[in-house]
Amino acid sequence: MSDGDIVVIGGGYAGVRLAKRLDGTARVTLVDRKEIFFHRIASLRAGVRREWTATPFIPYDRLLRNGQVAVGKATRVDTADRQVVLATGERLPYDALVIATGADYPEPARFTGTTTEEAVKTFATHQRNIAGAEHVLVVGGGPSGVELSAEIRLARPEARVTLAHSGPALLHATGSTRAGKKALAWLEAHDVEVRLDSFMSPGNDFGTYRDAQGNVFDADLSFWATGTTPNTLWLRLAGHGDWLNADGHIRVDRTLRVEGRPDVFAVGDVNDASDLKITPSALAQADIAAHNIRAYLQSSGKHRKEPRLYRPVQRTPIIVPFGSSDGVTMLPVPGGETAVLGGRTSTLAKAKTLMTPYMRRQLGYTAA
Repeated sequence: MSDGDIVVIGGGYAGVRLAKRLDGTARVTLVDRKEIFFHRIASLRAGVRREWTATPFIPYDRLLRNGQVAVGKATRVDTADRQVVLATGERLPYDALVIATGADYPEPARFTGTTTEEAVKTFATHQRNIAGAEHVLVVGGGPSGVELSAEIRLARPEARVTLAHSGPALLHATGSTRAGKKALAWLEAHDVEVRLDSFMSPGNDFGTYRDAQGNVFDADLSFWATGTTPNTLWLRLAGHGDWLNADGHIRVDRTLRVEGRPDVFAVGDVNDASDLKITPSALAQADIAAHNIRAYLQSSGKHRKEPRLYRPVQRTPIIVPFGSSDGVTMLPVPGGETAVLGGRTSTLAKAKTLMTPYMRRQLGYTAA
């Protein structure tokens, strides 16, 4: 093990991958405000089905063999003394720092609170609300909105479900017209009302919603799957607003370093390296950053490594489940085309287990 301290702020997909990769390189400390890993990919189903409530939560205790996990909230980066300051006042020294604080997702794909009990309580509330609702509105026709609408429909076949999307087609940001049509056909075949070109906002009265034309309708419950916000407000409040772009993402160079900071890296949804904010991109960035951190820490040794450059992922497989036994898979093929595969492939690759066995293994647990 090399001498040095590596602090990774954020225990999501990118942070966990990178901390595990570097565990034998130096002394790694993974900092997260949560006491447990949150498998967000399983969260939409967990917000609907009671038997999935505990599925998204995997303990951190088997992740690192040599390093440690510190439960706490980072409030400041002291670049002069090279220390991360926690809300408790504790200071963690670093030779290399990684910011992997991710993005804030809308309900129900959100870990509320800091303990498993607090998050479980929130998911149970969503389940009860959905179970008692006569009309559920989902706003946003991207992968999350389509997936959530399908989960709600399958859990509540007697309820009215409406999916409102501001764009002209579902899944249009993926660039696959065929996939959008397949999603639309599945939803309409299962009696989900799909409103395209329908920008929605809350109405003047509780439980009412208004579209761009001023039409108002009622719904007992609504979920907004319209995007994410990078978790970087703490950096701005700590005086590091110059690290951020106009959208609040951390500006990084092609080695995934924060611009002007050779010892500070940023990976995953929190940076501006890629417009495609999906898990495969975050994992790829974690691998590149792990190599570059090793190269940085060993830069004066005889086995010096050259840094690698990150190339943004423009085309990658995207799977949108329609419940546990159907879905659509968009698979890039040579020539710039996208193959659209159906239920069997989608079920085996993601829909049935939502990649839970894979993530459990990544954190040192058995797949079951």
